[in-house]
Amino acid sequence: MVMNYWFTDPMLKALLPLAASSSIRGLSSAFATPKIFMGPNALPEGMVMGATALDAFDATCPRKRAFLVTDAIGEKHASKVARILESRGFATQIWNKALPEAPLDNVRESGQAMTQFEPDLIVAVGGGSVIDGAKAAWVHYERPDITDLALVGPFTPLNLRKKARLAAIPTTSGTGSECTSVFVAHDTAAHRKVPVASGELMPDWAILIPEFTATMPPKLTVGTGMDVLAHAMDCPPAVGGNELTDYLAVAATEMVFKYLPKAYRNGQDMEARFRMLLASSTAGIAFGQGGVALTHSFGHSIGSLFHVHHGLAVGIFIPFVFQFYHPVTDKHLIFCNALGVTGKNRDQLLTRLIDRIRKLFRELGVPLSLKELGIKKGDFKQQMEKLVVYTVEDIDTYFSPRPMTADQCAKIFQYAYEGKDIDF
Repeated sequence: MVMNYWFTDPMLKALLPLAASSSIRGLSSAFATPKIFMGPNALPEGMVMGATALDAFDATCPRKRAFLVTDAIGEKHASKVARILESRGFATQIWNKALPEAPLDNVRESGQAMTQFEPDLIVAVGGGSVIDGAKAAWVHYERPDITDLALVGPFTPLNLRKKARLAAIPTTSGTGSECTSVFVAHDTAAHRKVPVASGELMPDWAILIPEFTATMPPKLTVGTGMDVLAHAMDCPPAVGGNELTDYLAVAATEMVFKYLPKAYRNGQDMEARFRMLLASSTAGIAFGQGGVALTHSFGHSIGSLFHVHHGLAVGIFIPFVFQFYHPVTDKHLIFCNALGVTGKNRDQLLTRLIDRIRKLFRELGVPLSLKELGIKKGDFKQQMEKLVVYTVEDIDTYFSPRPMTADQCAKIFQYAYEGKDIDF
C-alpha cells in the first residue's frame, strides 16, 4: 500500500528549502529556543539559591498535574522527578511505555493516557525517542482531531499549549530534541521515518542534568554522540544555515571531539557528561534553526530498514556526504580550524578533515562502512530500491547544498557500503 506523507508533496519539497535558505531568512528570521536550566540544581530537591525549573512550573501550570513520559530505562530518573514535583504539590502520573524510534501506535497510546489524566504539564524524561514521543503524544492530547501525524506538515496550525506545557529532561547526549521544534516518529508498517516540524513543538523548558546521563553504557554513549556530531557537522552545509548556526555547530563539534572520548572511557566523568549534554543541546539549537542534510537522509533510510541505531546510522555518513558536497561548497570546511586541520588547498583540507573524523571514529570503535556495521551484502542489495526511494524523498535531502539524483544516491550507498571515498 502506498502511504501519503506530507514530505512527499512536490510543492512542499520545493518551497521548504527556499523558505529556509539564507537568502530568504536574511530578510527576516526568528531564532527560538526553550528556556534552558542547567546543572545539578536545575531541578532541586529542597531549597536552593537561584531560579529553578520548579519555579517556572509553579508559575505556568496552575492545575499542577504532571504527566511524565519515559521508558523502562529512564523510569528511575522519572520517579525522582515525580517525587520532586510532588513535593511542590503536583499530582503526577508516570507513563513508562515509550518505545525506541517513537512508533506511531505507541505515541497514540501515550496521547490517550494523557487525555485520561488531563495534565497541564508534560515532562519527557529520557533519550531522543522518549522526547520525540512525548511531543507526538502532546499533539494527540491537544488535538484529538489529528488522527494521522504523517499528514502534519510544517504549515499545519497545531494550536498547542491550550491544555499543557512541555518540559524535556534528556538522559542521553544525542538528539538535542529538548531544543528543537521537530520530532521523528516511526511508521512501523511501512518501515519509514515520519518527521514532523512546527515551531509550536519547541519544548517550553529544557532541563540539563549531567548525572542523568551518567548511566549510559559506552556503546550508547558513542551512538548518541555520533548523532550530536552529525547534527553539528551537517548543519553549516545545509541550505538553511547562517552565521549564528555555524558558530553553534562549530562549538558543538569541538566539544564532541574533546569530550566524547572521555565520556566513552569513563562514564562517571561529570565534566565530560555535562559538556556532551551541552554539545547535544547546542547542536540541537543549530540544526533546529538551520537544518541538516544528507547525513540524516541516508541515516533515516538505513535506520528504518536495517534497525541500526540512529546515531551510528547518521554519523557513519559524515565523511561520504562531505566528499559529495565538496564540488559545490566550502561550508563543510569551517570545522578545520577548530579541529587543528591545515592544508595547502581546499582538497587537502577535505582529505585531512576526513582523516580527522575517521581517527575519532576508530578511537570510539565506530564502523567506517556499512559493511563494518554488520549489514549483509545480500540484504543490502535486496533493499537498495527502497533505500534510494526513501532517501531521495526524505525532507532533509532537499536541504543538501548539492542536488542529488537517484543514481547518485545509489552510488553513494554502494561506496558507503564498501567504505570507498566518493569520487564523483
